[in-house]
Amino acid sequence: MKVITPFVLLVRFYQTAISPFTPASCRFEPTCSSYMIEALQKHGLFYGGYLGIKRILSCHPWGRTGYDPVPEKKCSHKH
Repeated sequence: MKVITPFVLLVRFYQTAISPFTPASCRFEPTCSSYMIEALQKHGLFYGGYLGIKRILSCHPWGRTGYDPVPEKKCSHKH
């Protein structure tokens, strides 16, 4: 089992059991919960978690809106 699995499951639980009963309020595409899952899968627990939390904290009425994808992984090999 990957280290991120429990965190992804926690977000999926939120998406299916909590989010449908709350007003739609995410200002971004993809939604903050989808962003969190993708960030964890693409970047791992620490950096992906950081990106997801940073995104959630920026989702407020005075923040920006619109399309905000998870950044791609930087290439780690040297030429």
